[in-house]
Amino acid sequence: MTVSKIWRAALGSLLALTLLLAGCSSTPREEATSNNAQRLYKDARDDMDSGSYDRAIKTLERVEGLAAGSLLAQQAQLDLAYLNWRSGDKTAALTAVDRFIKLNPSSAALDYAFYLKGMINYNDDLGLLGRLFGQELSERDQRAARDAYQAFKQLVEQFPNSRYAADARGRMNRIVDRLAEYDVHVARYYFRRGAYVAAASRAQQAVTEFQGTPAVPEALAIMVQSYAKLDLPTLRDDAERVLRLNYPDSPYLKQDLNLAADARPWWKLW
Repeated sequence: MTVSKIWRAALGSLLALTLLLAGCSSTPREEATSNNAQRLYKDARDDMDSGSYDRAIKTLERVEGLAAGSLLAQQAQLDLAYLNWRSGDKTAALTAVDRFIKLNPSSAALDYAFYLKGMINYNDDLGLLGRLFGQELSERDQRAARDAYQAFKQLVEQFPNSRYAADARGRMNRIVDRLAEYDVHVARYYFRRGAYVAAASRAQQAVTEFQGTPAVPEALAIMVQSYAKLDLPTLRDDAERVLRLNYPDSPYLKQDLNLAADARPWWKLW
């Protein structure tokens, strides 16, 4: 499901309800304000469709203020989150979606809000430097990945039948793999610098928290070699036993990891 389809699906359902209720009885002043907000929203939609995101964002901010407490304001909040995200302003996008979740806990679009929050934090694009120099996703700051996981988790737990749930579950699995790779990356870094206690501890964390992920065999191998360096044969043998029992075909059982070698890319200074 593409991001544009996701946005349009949420937009259609909430906007239809907004327009349905727009004709409810109100005072002339309220009607004038409502009509003004709806005209502004139409202008914002035209700007969205033409790709003029900056102008649409400014108009939507006015719509949210004019239509405060209405379904149109809810729609404006979601649109603001989406457009700020697509414009690269992650902070503003998260502010908008968090505001929506806080102010509208019973909204029919709450599942989409959780999904959008997850997508804002979820980033599988390495960027230019990553593509050029081979940086792995697992080497980057994992705070956003954990935040994305929590948003997707809220979605699938509260709305298991949501149209966004299946995609969210798949992304959760990829995030778990990424977090496990990150822990192993850190453990490998410690080992190469002779910090064997820290290496064993971080590898143990990966094994404990992320069982079943592809990174676990290497985590166990790091534990084996770290305990060997620390002259802790019982712990070394226990880790090797787990590795052999659960991953009998692992290449880490057949060759030296050579973890002590400094395999840093040339662009890394640490």
